[in-house]
Amino acid sequence: MPRSRSSSGVHSLLVAAGILLSRLAGLAREQVFAHFLGNSGPAGAFKAALRIPNFLQNLFGEGVLSASFIPVYSRLLAEGEEELAGRVAGAVGAVLALGVGALALLGVVATPLLVDVVAPGFSGPVRDLTVEIVRILFPGTGLLVLSAWCLGVLNSHRKFFLSYVAPVLWNAAMIATLLAFGGRRTQGQLAVLLAWGMVLGSALQLGFQLPFVFRHGRTIRFALATGLAPVREVFKNLGPVVGGRGVVQVSAFIDGMIASFLGAAAVSGLAYAQTLYFLPISLFGMSVAAAELPGMASSTGTPDEIAAALRERLARSLRRVAFFVIPTVAAFLLLGDLLVAALFQTGKFRADDSLYVAYLLAGSTVGLLAACLGRLYSSAFYALRDTRTPFRIAIARVALTAALGWLFAFPLRPYFVASLRALGLPIPHVGGGELALGGVGLTASAGIAAWIEFLLLRRALGRRIGKVALAASFQLRAWGAALAGGLAAWALRPALAHLAIPGHAGTIARAALAAAVFGVTYLGLGEVFGLRRRMTAE
Repeated sequence: MPRSRSSSGVHSLLVAAGILLSRLAGLAREQVFAHFLGNSGPAGAFKAALRIPNFLQNLFGEGVLSASFIPVYSRLLAEGEEELAGRVAGAVGAVLALGVGALALLGVVATPLLVDVVAPGFSGPVRDLTVEIVRILFPGTGLLVLSAWCLGVLNSHRKFFLSYVAPVLWNAAMIATLLAFGGRRTQGQLAVLLAWGMVLGSALQLGFQLPFVFRHGRTIRFALATGLAPVREVFKNLGPVVGGRGVVQVSAFIDGMIASFLGAAAVSGLAYAQTLYFLPISLFGMSVAAAELPGMASSTGTPDEIAAALRERLARSLRRVAFFVIPTVAAFLLLGDLLVAALFQTGKFRADDSLYVAYLLAGSTVGLLAACLGRLYSSAFYALRDTRTPFRIAIARVALTAALGWLFAFPLRPYFVASLRALGLPIPHVGGGELALGGVGLTASAGIAAWIEFLLLRRALGRRIGKVALAASFQLRAWGAALAGGLAAWALRPALAHLAIPGHAGTIARAALAAAVFGVTYLGLGEVFGLRRRMTAE
């Protein structure tokens, strides 16, 4: 067991390191994007367009392969069936290539209809620009799906860092496009050129991984060998997972539809907020879940022994994720405006845009911890070859998200605006006016739905392997330390406001100092409360 704990921690660290580098590149991309495109109509058109072909990537990409392909492929490798494992990987890759190629072609033809469905609030030049960008992006999305297949192969061989750092190239291509043409093109022209940069980046990301895939998966042979029993098992599992991902995507599209009626600023603002929101999900929730899945799927023995191994892995992973995510929630709530301004407030991105995105980010934190912990429970189900339970729970989440999203964004929006005024908080002046503040309700409602999904997953898994939950004592200590850190940084804000550093450098310095005070306070109290020791305990 000590060896298992050590390797699990190293694998999580490798995933987190790769994700950190790619997310830092993503933040740099968003900073450059904000500088040249701000919260404008073309920015909203690009963000909406990016969401549409990403449906393919999310439907057939990493999450689906993690649930259906990795457990089967990892088990074959663990059993020494390398030749068969290579045939299975090749068959899955071949079917994916054909499937996403056909869907991408169909998507290019049907783009105007798709735009009208997912962004019905767009019209005129913004709609036309969205259609043009989507048609460019579809082929690149197909390449990203194949990149996710590479990730599945490499993760199964415990080569975690390579596939998670590959998106740095994707981001680098987009940054280079923005810097090369940002000062010489209109915002609409730049958005189109950026779409071509994304296609180039997708090709670079796939090309980077392929040599490593064939180095470690020497027996991989591409053929439509769908008659193999393990291949049939992969695609049998694929159905419920694709259904579950499809249901989640329907939820994302519903959010996008609602946001399009709130204005282009709401669409682009949500995308900026999600850049920060998904950072802890990727760094902590996804990294730990991705590192644990091959190990959980390779567990052997009697049903009781497998259940015991899963409980131990899951309990330790829950503490590890909570140790990092709980302070992130507190930081986003109390320091969100400083962080957003430091990252994005330059060029076309104004102070009102920073405040607006900070409000959206605060709404997103409602479900941040649940979203991260939920990934671990889903991975445990996938390791047990059960893809149907997460699918059924996802359906319930989507129905709740749709209902709450409409309720919070429209009927309850005036009450939220009135609450801001009653608390003396400023109202940001962005495109769409107060209507755009419905986006805050949209993000908060998604968080409520995430908690419902998490609780249902936890209860269902408890029935399968026994109860596994994050200890209340650990949570209380972590929340206490995080809130103390947030309040210490908040108390420093008056002094930071008088910091004599002009321009954007001063904005960055204020955010860095506040974050440093927060981090030192949290880690110091964490040591006093024994959080690090409890995090690694059995």
